[in-house]
Amino acid sequence: MNIGVVGTGGIVETFLQAVSKVDGVECIALCSRKISNRTDEMSKKYNIKSVYTDYKEMLEDKLIDFIYIALPNSLHYSYALKALENRKHVICEKPFTSTIKESEHLIKIAKDNNLFLFEGITTIYLPNFIDIKNKIKELQNIKLVQCNFSQYSSRYNSFMNGEIPNVFNPKFSGGALYDINIYNLHFVIGLFGKPVDVRYLANIAENGIDTSGIVTLRYKDFVCECVGAKDTMSPSFVYIQGRNGYVKLDSSTNECLSFETCIDGKIESYNNQEVSNRMVYELKNFKEIFNNDNKDMCYKLLEHSLNVVETAVKARKDAGIVFPADN
Repeated sequence: MNIGVVGTGGIVETFLQAVSKVDGVECIALCSRKISNRTDEMSKKYNIKSVYTDYKEMLEDKLIDFIYIALPNSLHYSYALKALENRKHVICEKPFTSTIKESEHLIKIAKDNNLFLFEGITTIYLPNFIDIKNKIKELQNIKLVQCNFSQYSSRYNSFMNGEIPNVFNPKFSGGALYDINIYNLHFVIGLFGKPVDVRYLANIAENGIDTSGIVTLRYKDFVCECVGAKDTMSPSFVYIQGRNGYVKLDSSTNECLSFETCIDGKIESYNNQEVSNRMVYELKNFKEIFNNDNKDMCYKLLEHSLNVVETAVKARKDAGIVFPADN
């Protein structure tokens, strides 16, 4: 499974570290707008054979199986589409796309051309998440779910001083919902499926972007709130409350570290994640699906990604947040 990486942001370093830990997966190419000290350092550190400044040229590299897209959110669709049109399989970073229409189009192109298309979302592949999915069956009659992922952005001060980093720019499909709260949506929808109603109460900056907010999701028998903040900080957590007890996660939903259950008054702790790099688990899953040519599993995962995009778009529009991609 030979991968070509597009982008050089912080997430790429974590991805390349994960690649080095998964047998049978190799990064053989890196694409950036220009050759820099960072591209030189990455290519040497991870023994990447080819460095491109032209994406079209990279897509012509016959040795590459997959393109991993780690670019600003607004570019996910166009870069994934070009890769699929050039018969490359795709791993696209979260959020999958800016709009529902973009997601539906990419999925159609992938299916029509018998290609694999994955969203690079760590949450749903983590062993602790899978264990939580099994444990919540014991809660019975779930009534409340709370998720909080709050992390003060290193770019928020410059944003307050008049600069507009990509993460706080509507042009690049930024904002707290798409950058950080999206993990909470993946967590909840991965456990319970698509909600019946979505609302988003957000703190909106002058340029129309959300810096923090609360998404409320209504299901048939319970309600859920998902808090995501980039303008303040707080311990991240999850509580799932049912008639028989609760599940408590003392971490952000992108990592799903050790969790606690209280069932009928009995408290127990769990942690089955042996690898600290959270991206290792998704890569292992992608490799297995690819090697087994398991399109059915790929399509099931794409259905989940589409459910999350639909929910995020409903939340965004409820708060009046508009992206250029909407047009």
